[in-house]
Amino acid sequence: MLLATDLDGTFLAGDNDQRLKLYRLIAAHPEIKLAFVTGRGLESVLPLLSDPMIPEPDYIICDVGCTVVDGHTQQAIQPLQGDIDKRWPGDHVVESAVSHIANLQRQDVPQERRYSFFCHAEAISDELEAAVSGLDCDLLYSAGLYLDILPKGVNKGSTLRGLVEQLGIDDEDVLVAGDTLNDLSMYEHGFIGVCVGESEPALLRATENQARVYHAEEAGCGGILQAIEHFGFLGAAGMAAEQRDVLVPGKSDLVIVYHRLPYEEFRENGETIRRRPSSPNGIIPTLMSFFADGRAGSWVAWSIHEEGDANFETHTEVDAARYPNLLAARVALTTHEMDIFYKKFSKEAFWPTLHTFWERATFREDHWQVFLNVNKRFAEVAASEAAEGATVWIHDYNLWMVPAFLREIRPDVIIAFFHHTYFPSADVFNVIPWRRDIIGSLLQCDYIGFHIPRQSENFVDVARGVTPLIVTERMSCAPRFLSYGCAVGLDEMSTEIQVNDRRICLGAHPVGLDLKRVEDALGNAKVQRRMLELREELHGTRMILSVGRLDYTKGILEQLEAYEGLLEEHPDLHDKVTLMMVCVPAASEMTIYRDLQQQIEQAVGRINGRFAKVGWTPLQFFFRSLPFAELVAYYSMADVMWITPLRDGLNLVAKEYIATQGMTDGAGVVVLSEFAGAAAELRGPILANPHDRNELVQTCYFALNLNRDEARSRMREAYEVVRHNDIKVWGDEFMAAVDGCRRPADESTLRALMPDVI
Repeated sequence: MLLATDLDGTFLAGDNDQRLKLYRLIAAHPEIKLAFVTGRGLESVLPLLSDPMIPEPDYIICDVGCTVVDGHTQQAIQPLQGDIDKRWPGDHVVESAVSHIANLQRQDVPQERRYSFFCHAEAISDELEAAVSGLDCDLLYSAGLYLDILPKGVNKGSTLRGLVEQLGIDDEDVLVAGDTLNDLSMYEHGFIGVCVGESEPALLRATENQARVYHAEEAGCGGILQAIEHFGFLGAAGMAAEQRDVLVPGKSDLVIVYHRLPYEEFRENGETIRRRPSSPNGIIPTLMSFFADGRAGSWVAWSIHEEGDANFETHTEVDAARYPNLLAARVALTTHEMDIFYKKFSKEAFWPTLHTFWERATFREDHWQVFLNVNKRFAEVAASEAAEGATVWIHDYNLWMVPAFLREIRPDVIIAFFHHTYFPSADVFNVIPWRRDIIGSLLQCDYIGFHIPRQSENFVDVARGVTPLIVTERMSCAPRFLSYGCAVGLDEMSTEIQVNDRRICLGAHPVGLDLKRVEDALGNAKVQRRMLELREELHGTRMILSVGRLDYTKGILEQLEAYEGLLEEHPDLHDKVTLMMVCVPAASEMTIYRDLQQQIEQAVGRINGRFAKVGWTPLQFFFRSLPFAELVAYYSMADVMWITPLRDGLNLVAKEYIATQGMTDGAGVVVLSEFAGAAAELRGPILANPHDRNELVQTCYFALNLNRDEARSRMREAYEVVRHNDIKVWGDEFMAAVDGCRRPADESTLRALMPDVI
């Protein structure tokens, strides 16, 4: 069958449970073809295509019948569109003919091959009718307000008739649905029809004697469902045969969806061995702390499982003693799937784009399909784990599409999302071929958190280019964040937006440090011995420390070139300063970094070759990962921490250095890229533009020569921020914000999801 339906007041209307029921019915029956037949312009229909809850139409008839396109490609359906085009005299011709007529207000909306006004009925004068007749066009007036000048003989019904004939569909297999007089033409071509509940009285009067038109009681989608049942489109069993399998809610009040398990797994003799993380970051222990009070929870993450392996454990304990009711719900991925999903696609398509290096991005449709499949499996596991009305907290861009799949399966849950990675401006993000799908998915969330306001506002700008939205709440960024003092500052941010009938809350939550981890390292005897050794090794030489992963976003080459310039311009620094650079290698599978590694090694060799003397090495390069405790020893001894990424979501290394210096009452100086998210949060660092070699040289030299009292004062100011806003504050504030946007569950939605449970 072909369901040809108006949108506003019809397919987009009705109770939430009825809408969900109809949308699922269409998705479950690929033999049901869907056509949007609307007065909207095509541009106003496009946002609906990014909403994962609304079925994608096979055909779109818009502009009151003047535009007809394929729903999947948005390309014109020919020769039908060409025939319509020939009948339209042109916008400027129509404007010249009617612009002098009073009491017509042009509709300021997207429109093609039609000219639309707002007006009252008395404005339709003989003069207007004569002018339109002279153009060989038609007038259409509906709902006591909307006036359209259309090509002669073109309307919703005529274009639908042409489409049905071109597709070879039998009239008996077409169901048209509408709610205003604007839809009347669809009922005048012999199709089976329904006027949904709350239709315009004029439409009901015009169709009351048509035996093939059903007047439904339910509004919107509910009326369409009644008509499908009434006319027997689903066969003798009707809607009773459409009962979905009941999804019984899980038992977890909080579900964490993270790409990593909260413990380490490794393969040994074909078996999977588990152990506690050897070097846990602060985020994982913080997330697990939400389950320390015995809260029932699940941690959804991937686990490698190859064909031929022993039976896969879908659930494992995390730490029965500390978190008795927390289970890991594992998503089985093959090594091949994980390589494409994470190491290739996420890192080769999304990572460079998010960090504004879109020219480095590689977009492959086959990889996107793997990404979708993996995200769907994550969503399915999360849906099965979540208790009724539970909170599902999803982490980072690897799982962008989980909200879309999850919302369709479990509309009752609260979906929270934290974006750990930088989120760029619209002109950058929009190069992603699947941007509409991604934004449509994220807009299914109840709460979305970013590190800083600028990233959140970038998201709003991107979303605004995908769908109409209203900013319903805003707040000042000061004093928590810088407004004008750095490249990623912002004075005001949106904290709530409305998209159709959905409300999405937004917030800025910079991730904090696990301060106890730093404190424990400083108290470690080995670290204290290493600090003494470093003091002796340096014997008066000032240390500049740089720590970062091998990645073009970190600005390592730019930093090396600036250091070379520093030694060129300031020979007084020779023998007195050394740059210690720790570059953490990428995984061996990450082939995209091999050229960068060679360039870095060449630059290191060049600098040492130019400036080294007996007894003085200007640059010490460590191409390996150092244990955190050893890093703390370097943090404590470094005079300058040089952190100048070209773009970074936050940068925790800066906070680790500040915490170390703060706990030891140090006078170290942070030179920080103003394009790192931390620049908008921290007070005290010297900010630098990493794209300006001269500024990098000047700020590094300034830091080396900064008065010790001022350096200590700056460090105390920075440490105050780091000490107060630690990792626990981050987690608590985020969850408090999620709880603050929580709304009472819509019982009708729950009934649609679990009719035999509620």
